Amino acid sequence: MAGAETVKDFRHIPVLLRETLEDFSPLSRKDGARFLDGTLGLGGHAKAMLEACPGLELLGLDRDTEALGMARERLAPFGDRVHAVHCRFSQFEEALDQTGWDRIDGALIDIGVSSLQLDEDARGFSLYADAPLDMRMDKNGAGPTARDIVNGRDMGALRDLIASLGEDPMAGRIAKAICEARAKAPIETTGQLAEIVSASYPADWRAKARRHPATRTFQALRMAVNDELGELAGFLDAILSRLNIGGRVAVLTFHSLEDRMVKQRMRQWAEGCICPKYVKACTCGHVPEVRVLHKKPLTAQPDELARNPRASSAKLRCAEKIAEHVDRRAECREAGL
Repeated sequence: MAGAETVKDFRHIPVLLRETLEDFSPLSRKDGARFLDGTLGLGGHAKAMLEACPGLELLGLDRDTEALGMARERLAPFGDRVHAVHCRFSQFEEALDQTGWDRIDGALIDIGVSSLQLDEDARGFSLYADAPLDMRMDKNGAGPTARDIVNGRDMGALRDLIASLGEDPMAGRIAKAICEARAKAPIETTGQLAEIVSASYPADWRAKARRHPATRTFQALRMAVNDELGELAGFLDAILSRLNIGGRVAVLTFHSLEDRMVKQRMRQWAEGCICPKYVKACTCGHVPEVRVLHKKPLTAQPDELARNPRASSAKLRCAEKIAEHVDRRAECREAGL
């Protein structure tokens, strides 16, 4: 029966599910709608979309092979309405072509770390367990691990990484402490790193902290290991060209840098004329490509926070495509404008 749950599924609570379904509610009235879930995870959002929209066909992507396997099992009752592909969400165009889809009617990415990854100590995402420093979302993939970064980058590079991606005011002290510790022996585990970072904080800061002092450092390392900002930029660069008129794209973020990128990009999509102010008559021919659905991002309500505290930093932004992009910059240059 569609909707049957396994014990494993209860670890995963889809964030802002009610709000997400509302944003994509027009698809429930469209037969043959095609939907992209770029971060399938354990299939929570996908399952709800398939149930709410009986005529919908879904393409789900994930770079985590373990999560993808569990999602396939969970979504099996929906049969050939579901296509699941192992890839990064920035590579969604390749997955669309592989599936035989040119355009889609909706797209969702949820770019927080999944419950599966957080709750399995061996993955190295959690600072509350002593596990190998890994943090790769695709644990069989290429690329550096958190251990490689912690032990391989110089102090300046570590400081900049923790300051930019972790937004930690103690970045300099943390980078210095890491370099001093690894000079004695390589840092191998999450427990070691958490202790080093915690000890680098002033005692009065540690006493007042609402969360573990290493939280931001772990966040910065995870984002660097998985190139999360690069992934998001790649997705945003390409998504409008594959979205049908009237189609919607929604992004769930858990980090201020990611939310800022989504906010700015949607604002650019929604702009009309982009001619310089000194141009008296519009020559760019640019029209708004989207309608932004919410002036401010949607956030979790108290009832959801009571069930799932991890939703506290989640923000949902959504835009509806209303026009195709027309780039007239080349012809304007030829006209000397």
